[in-house]
Amino acid sequence: MHLFWAFAQFRKCLGSPYFASLEGSCRRRWKMLNAAAADRNKEPILDVLRSRVASDRPLVALEISSGTGQHVVHFAKAFPNITWQPSEIESQSISSIEAYREHHKLQNVKPPMYLDVSQSWENWTGLQPESCDLIVNINMMHISPLACTTGLFNGVGKILKPQGLLLTYGPYAFNGSITPQSNVDFDHSLRYRNPEWGLRDVSLLKTLGQENGLRLEEIVDMPANNKCLLFHKDSVV
Repeated sequence: MHLFWAFAQFRKCLGSPYFASLEGSCRRRWKMLNAAAADRNKEPILDVLRSRVASDRPLVALEISSGTGQHVVHFAKAFPNITWQPSEIESQSISSIEAYREHHKLQNVKPPMYLDVSQSWENWTGLQPESCDLIVNINMMHISPLACTTGLFNGVGKILKPQGLLLTYGPYAFNGSITPQSNVDFDHSLRYRNPEWGLRDVSLLKTLGQENGLRLEEIVDMPANNKCLLFHKDSVV
Protein backbone atom coordinates (compact mmCIF):
# COMPACT_ATOMS: atom_id res chain seq x y z
CA MET A 1 0.00 0.00 0.00
CA HIS A 2 2.78 2.39 0.81
CA LEU A 3 4.27 1.87 -2.64
CA PHE A 4 0.98 2.61 -4.41
CA TRP A 5 0.45 5.70 -2.24
CA ALA A 6 3.92 7.00 -3.06
CA PHE A 7 3.37 6.44 -6.79
CA ALA A 8 0.04 8.28 -6.63
CA GLN A 9 1.68 11.22 -4.88
CA PHE A 10 4.45 11.29 -7.50
CA ARG A 11 1.91 11.39 -10.34
CA LYS A 12 0.08 14.17 -8.54
CA CYS A 13 3.30 16.18 -8.26
CA LEU A 14 3.99 15.80 -11.97
CA GLY A 15 1.20 18.23 -12.69
CA SER A 16 2.00 20.69 -9.93
CA PRO A 17 3.45 24.16 -10.63
CA TYR A 18 6.32 23.36 -8.25
CA PHE A 19 7.33 20.30 -10.24
CA ALA A 20 7.04 22.23 -13.51
CA SER A 21 9.28 24.92 -12.07
CA LEU A 22 11.76 22.34 -10.80
CA GLU A 23 11.72 20.54 -14.15
CA GLY A 24 12.43 23.81 -15.97
CA SER A 25 15.28 24.57 -13.60
CA CYS A 26 16.84 21.14 -14.18
CA ARG A 27 16.48 21.55 -17.92
CA ARG A 28 18.25 24.92 -17.81
CA ARG A 29 21.06 23.50 -15.67
CA TRP A 30 21.48 20.65 -18.12
CA LYS A 31 22.09 23.18 -20.90
CA MET A 32 24.64 25.12 -18.81
CA LEU A 33 27.88 23.69 -20.14
CA ASN A 34 30.96 23.96 -17.95
CA ALA A 35 34.53 24.41 -19.19
CA ALA A 36 37.16 23.87 -16.50
CA ALA A 37 39.54 26.29 -18.25
CA ALA A 38 36.90 29.03 -18.14
CA ASP A 39 36.47 28.53 -14.40
CA ARG A 40 40.23 28.84 -13.93
CA ASN A 41 40.84 31.90 -16.09
CA LYS A 42 37.69 33.99 -15.63
CA GLU A 43 38.97 35.72 -12.47
CA PRO A 44 42.51 36.47 -13.79
CA ILE A 45 40.98 37.97 -16.94
CA LEU A 46 38.52 39.96 -14.83
CA ASP A 47 41.47 41.35 -12.84
CA VAL A 48 42.89 42.72 -16.10
CA LEU A 49 39.56 44.29 -17.01
CA ARG A 50 39.08 45.81 -13.55
CA SER A 51 42.28 47.83 -13.82
CA ARG A 52 41.61 49.06 -17.35
CA VAL A 53 37.85 49.50 -17.85
CA ALA A 54 35.73 52.26 -16.33
CA SER A 55 33.07 51.17 -13.85
CA ASP A 56 31.45 54.57 -13.24
CA ARG A 57 29.64 55.14 -16.56
CA PRO A 58 27.46 53.14 -18.96
CA LEU A 59 29.42 51.11 -21.51
CA VAL A 60 28.67 48.55 -24.20
CA ALA A 61 30.72 45.35 -24.57
CA LEU A 62 30.72 42.58 -27.16
CA GLU A 63 32.18 39.16 -26.40
CA ILE A 64 33.13 37.37 -29.61
CA SER A 65 33.08 33.58 -29.28
CA SER A 66 31.54 33.42 -25.82
CA GLY A 67 31.86 29.65 -25.44
CA THR A 68 29.78 28.26 -22.59
CA GLY A 69 28.72 31.66 -21.19
CA GLN A 70 30.76 31.36 -17.99
CA HIS A 71 32.90 34.39 -18.80
CA VAL A 72 30.16 36.82 -19.75
CA VAL A 73 28.06 36.22 -16.60
CA HIS A 74 31.17 36.51 -14.42
CA PHE A 75 32.18 39.79 -16.04
CA ALA A 76 28.62 41.14 -16.01
CA LYS A 77 28.34 40.66 -12.25
CA ALA A 78 31.55 42.64 -11.73
CA PHE A 79 30.59 45.40 -14.20
CA PRO A 80 26.87 46.17 -13.79
CA ASN A 81 27.50 49.42 -15.70
CA ILE A 82 28.33 47.47 -18.86
CA THR A 83 25.71 46.04 -21.20
CA TRP A 84 27.18 42.77 -22.46
CA GLN A 85 26.42 41.17 -25.82
CA PRO A 86 27.58 37.53 -25.98
CA SER A 87 27.96 35.80 -29.34
CA GLU A 88 28.71 32.36 -30.73
CA ILE A 89 28.57 30.31 -33.91
CA GLU A 90 27.68 26.92 -32.38
CA SER A 91 24.06 26.26 -31.44
CA GLN A 92 25.00 24.21 -28.36
CA SER A 93 27.08 27.10 -27.03
CA ILE A 94 24.30 29.59 -27.74
CA SER A 95 21.90 27.42 -25.71
CA SER A 96 24.42 27.25 -22.86
CA ILE A 97 24.92 31.03 -22.83
CA GLU A 98 21.17 31.58 -22.71
CA ALA A 99 20.86 29.04 -19.87
CA TYR A 100 23.51 30.90 -17.84
CA ARG A 101 21.83 34.22 -18.59
CA GLU A 102 18.44 32.94 -17.50
CA HIS A 103 19.81 31.22 -14.40
CA HIS A 104 21.69 34.28 -13.13
CA LYS A 105 18.90 36.75 -14.05
CA LEU A 106 21.36 39.39 -15.22
CA GLN A 107 19.67 42.41 -16.73
CA ASN A 108 22.90 43.66 -18.30
CA VAL A 109 23.48 40.55 -20.45
CA LYS A 110 21.65 40.46 -23.77
CA PRO A 111 20.46 37.23 -25.40
CA PRO A 112 23.34 35.57 -27.28
CA MET A 113 23.59 36.31 -30.97
CA TYR A 114 24.83 34.11 -33.79
CA LEU A 115 28.10 35.49 -35.12
CA ASP A 116 30.43 34.02 -37.75
CA VAL A 117 33.56 36.09 -37.20
CA SER A 118 35.04 34.96 -40.53
CA GLN A 119 32.29 36.88 -42.33
CA SER A 120 32.39 40.59 -43.10
CA TRP A 121 31.35 42.78 -40.18
CA GLU A 122 28.26 43.91 -42.12
CA ASN A 123 26.92 40.40 -41.50
CA TRP A 124 27.39 40.66 -37.73
CA THR A 125 23.66 41.08 -37.13
CA GLY A 126 22.56 44.10 -35.16
CA LEU A 127 26.03 45.58 -34.58
CA GLN A 128 26.55 49.13 -35.78
CA PRO A 129 29.82 50.94 -36.59
CA GLU A 130 31.50 52.41 -33.52
CA SER A 131 28.90 50.94 -31.16
CA CYS A 132 31.14 49.11 -28.64
CA ASP A 133 33.42 50.46 -25.92
CA LEU A 134 34.91 47.04 -25.20
CA ILE A 135 35.33 43.83 -27.22
CA VAL A 136 36.55 40.61 -25.59
CA ASN A 137 37.80 37.48 -27.38
CA ILE A 138 38.96 34.53 -25.27
CA ASN A 139 40.62 31.32 -26.49
CA MET A 140 39.32 31.51 -30.05
CA MET A 141 42.19 32.24 -32.41
CA HIS A 142 44.17 29.03 -31.93
CA ILE A 143 41.14 26.76 -32.41
CA SER A 144 39.76 28.38 -35.55
CA PRO A 145 40.99 29.04 -39.10
CA LEU A 146 43.13 32.11 -39.74
CA ALA A 147 40.14 33.67 -41.55
CA CYS A 148 38.49 34.02 -38.14
CA THR A 149 41.45 35.96 -36.75
CA THR A 150 41.53 38.21 -39.82
CA GLY A 151 37.77 38.71 -39.62
CA LEU A 152 38.03 39.52 -35.93
CA PHE A 153 40.41 42.43 -36.48
CA ASN A 154 38.57 43.68 -39.56
CA GLY A 155 35.29 43.73 -37.68
CA VAL A 156 36.63 45.17 -34.45
CA GLY A 157 38.24 48.00 -36.41
CA LYS A 158 34.77 49.03 -37.58
CA ILE A 159 32.61 48.27 -34.54
CA LEU A 160 34.88 49.52 -31.74
CA LYS A 161 34.57 53.17 -30.72
CA PRO A 162 37.63 55.42 -30.97
CA GLN A 163 39.75 54.84 -27.83
CA GLY A 164 37.82 51.60 -27.26
CA LEU A 165 39.55 48.46 -25.98
CA LEU A 166 39.97 45.03 -27.55
CA LEU A 167 41.12 42.32 -25.13
CA THR A 168 42.21 38.96 -26.49
CA TYR A 169 43.32 36.05 -24.35
CA GLY A 170 45.09 32.78 -25.08
CA PRO A 171 48.46 31.20 -25.92
CA TYR A 172 50.53 32.93 -28.61
CA ALA A 173 53.73 32.64 -30.59
CA PHE A 174 56.30 35.47 -30.54
CA ASN A 175 58.43 36.20 -33.60
CA GLY A 176 58.03 32.65 -34.86
CA SER A 177 58.90 31.07 -31.52
CA ILE A 178 56.66 29.24 -29.07
CA THR A 179 57.55 28.75 -25.41
CA PRO A 180 57.48 26.86 -23.11
CA GLN A 181 57.50 23.25 -24.32
CA SER A 182 53.93 22.70 -23.11
CA ASN A 183 52.75 25.36 -25.57
CA VAL A 184 54.85 23.78 -28.34
CA ASP A 185 53.17 20.45 -27.65
CA PHE A 186 49.77 22.14 -27.54
CA ASP A 187 50.39 23.80 -30.91
CA HIS A 188 51.40 20.45 -32.45
CA SER A 189 48.27 18.77 -31.10
CA LEU A 190 46.06 21.53 -32.49
CA ARG A 191 47.62 21.33 -35.96
CA TYR A 192 47.30 17.55 -35.88
CA ARG A 193 43.58 17.85 -35.17
CA ASN A 194 43.09 20.56 -37.81
CA PRO A 195 45.86 21.98 -40.05
CA GLU A 196 44.08 25.37 -40.00
CA TRP A 197 44.42 25.65 -36.22
CA GLY A 198 47.45 26.65 -34.16
CA LEU A 199 48.92 29.41 -32.01
CA ARG A 200 48.90 32.80 -33.77
CA ASP A 201 52.00 34.96 -33.78
CA VAL A 202 51.73 38.26 -31.95
CA SER A 203 53.64 39.98 -34.76
CA LEU A 204 50.85 38.97 -37.17
CA LEU A 205 48.19 40.18 -34.76
CA LYS A 206 50.01 43.48 -34.32
CA THR A 207 50.07 43.96 -38.10
CA LEU A 208 46.38 43.07 -38.44
CA GLY A 209 45.64 45.54 -35.67
CA GLN A 210 47.59 48.34 -37.34
CA GLU A 211 45.76 47.71 -40.62
CA ASN A 212 42.48 48.28 -38.80
CA GLY A 213 43.40 51.24 -36.60
CA LEU A 214 44.16 49.12 -33.52
CA ARG A 215 47.35 49.64 -31.54
CA LEU A 216 48.80 46.82 -29.43
CA GLU A 217 49.36 48.72 -26.22
CA GLU A 218 50.07 46.05 -23.63
CA ILE A 219 50.83 42.35 -23.22
CA VAL A 220 49.93 40.94 -19.82
CA ASP A 221 51.36 37.66 -18.54
CA MET A 222 48.64 35.31 -17.37
CA PRO A 223 48.55 31.92 -15.61
CA ALA A 224 49.22 28.67 -17.52
CA ASN A 225 51.51 30.37 -20.08
CA ASN A 226 48.73 32.50 -21.58
CA LYS A 227 48.68 36.21 -22.37
CA CYS A 228 46.20 39.04 -22.52
CA LEU A 229 46.75 41.31 -25.51
CA LEU A 230 45.28 44.79 -25.13
CA PHE A 231 44.58 46.81 -28.28
CA HIS A 232 43.24 50.35 -28.36
CA LYS A 233 41.54 51.94 -31.33
CA ASP A 234 43.36 55.12 -32.22
CA SER A 235 40.99 56.64 -34.73
CA VAL A 236 38.02 56.10 -37.01
CA VAL A 237 38.73 53.54 -39.73
